[in-house]
Amino acid sequence: MRLNQAIYDQIGTAAEHSLYNPALEHDACGVGFVANIRGERSHEILKIAISSVCNLTHRGALDADAKTGDGAGVLTQIPHKFFKRIVEKLGHHVYQDADLGVGMMFLPRANHYDAARCRQITEEVVAKRGLFLFGWRTVPVNMSVLGDKALLTCPQIEQVFVGRPAGLKISDDEYERLLFLVRNEIEDRALADKIPHFYIPSFSSRTVIYKGMLAGNQLERFYLDLKEPTYETSLAIFHQRYSTNTFPTWPLAHPFRMLAHNGEINTIQGNRNWVAARENELQADFWGEDIKHLRPIIQDGGSDSASLDNAAEVLAMSGRGIVHAMLMLVPPAWENEKNMPQEVRDFYHYHSCLNEPWDGPAALVFSDGLHVGACLDRNGLRPARYKLRSDGLFIMASEAGTSQVPDKTTIEKGRLAPGQMILIDTVNGKLLRDDEIKRAAAAARPYGQWLRQNLRKLQVDTSATRADGLDPLARTQQQLTFGVNTEEISMVLGPMATTAEEPVGSMGDDTPLAVLSQRQRLLPWFFKQLFAQVTNPPIDPIREKNVMSLTTFIGRRKNWLAESPEHAQLLECRSPVILNEKAE
Repeated sequence: MRLNQAIYDQIGTAAEHSLYNPALEHDACGVGFVANIRGERSHEILKIAISSVCNLTHRGALDADAKTGDGAGVLTQIPHKFFKRIVEKLGHHVYQDADLGVGMMFLPRANHYDAARCRQITEEVVAKRGLFLFGWRTVPVNMSVLGDKALLTCPQIEQVFVGRPAGLKISDDEYERLLFLVRNEIEDRALADKIPHFYIPSFSSRTVIYKGMLAGNQLERFYLDLKEPTYETSLAIFHQRYSTNTFPTWPLAHPFRMLAHNGEINTIQGNRNWVAARENELQADFWGEDIKHLRPIIQDGGSDSASLDNAAEVLAMSGRGIVHAMLMLVPPAWENEKNMPQEVRDFYHYHSCLNEPWDGPAALVFSDGLHVGACLDRNGLRPARYKLRSDGLFIMASEAGTSQVPDKTTIEKGRLAPGQMILIDTVNGKLLRDDEIKRAAAAARPYGQWLRQNLRKLQVDTSATRADGLDPLARTQQQLTFGVNTEEISMVLGPMATTAEEPVGSMGDDTPLAVLSQRQRLLPWFFKQLFAQVTNPPIDPIREKNVMSLTTFIGRRKNWLAESPEHAQLLECRSPVILNEKAE
């Protein structure tokens, strides 16, 4: 429970004295990224990202004060030229760019004692982990930009600068993993001290996040750093949040630590439950006893997007990398895709033994500071359009025209299809397409061989059989027992039996809730399907069978942070319903 306290504090007493439940939050927003394929840093990248998020302001919403936005932000690489000058003003010098780590901190504004305690905890953890503390800096902001509610909940925004000492012989990847651990331990200790209004948007040697309870056109005016000409980056993620029936907060603005999201994760409750169920099995050599600081993986009080970011970050930091993590968390509809290469099919089949898909609709943009990319979930119900400029500038957004790049400099336009991914590798200067990304991931391990040697399939005969007839009295008794009435027989069961399709009506549903009904209701009537309430109909498993699956895996799930042949030692069943006379 690291993130939740900051969110609940900003909501105030609403969660305690109303029907509001933060667990039901969803987003429908504007999102995108800008990147130079060759990895060349410039301030232009940031300017285009800021301009793009301003042009997506209409995808957000404003409070009654006409100034408080649902949330907006940008994720960029560490602007070394800019931040090294700040470190020099603190009396120190950064010898290698990769040695600099920056923590973006939302501290309690109203309570100076709590803010001081947060700084003390941070410095103690930094020292404990063998890092050098350069110092603290108050981030310059323009408070007059904020609306009333944003101003009322605005944190004290500061940055902490740390360094990797020469004697600390760790690689860049290990350093980034160490900073991830530092952030988690700081959050754990602050929570143990019951410090309210504390949140860490980013703590990294590769990325920094500027975000808040803003509208897109307020972002640059609020964070004065974003106007600094020496703020240079080769990639930038931008996001304008639209909170669907939710309470906007500073921590829930996007981007999160690794991703930004447009849409909803409609499988969110099951995803959260399964991640929690796997926590006791987690282990990795490089975490050791410190793995306790990773739990709980899914931080209470977060939105569906925040929960997905939690899962992706743990997988990425535990050795898989952000691309592999996103491929396994948000897979395409691989089971019914006839043209998919077998090795790629094996990759997704194997990873379905490790975790369930986080299904949308979702357009996701992600970055670890070295790579930046985007993907759509299997349904593809969110737009993701891109342009490639002749000088290597790549721009992707929720809609065309956000960047206002002249068409005369554009050499390619396109969009992502359902289940597709696109990636910029700024280290090697490459634009990677969907097929290339997935083939590379599939070639990393012999997934097909592991499946053939370990996965067992339960063969179930799904052919229809005719049930023995019942006499009218016995049939009526069974109908009464299972709560079947005349209307259901004529309007639901009859059409299903004759057409093999789910009946569709257009007059709404006036059936009273089971808990309020005067008639006796069976247990299933007390439950309702959960799905996004604004833009998405419930999924129809018959008409949309190409993107649906009823496959169930039975058996013990092994360590989520590793992969081995033994992870596929499961029993696969194509349907959750098994009849005794059908199972072989």
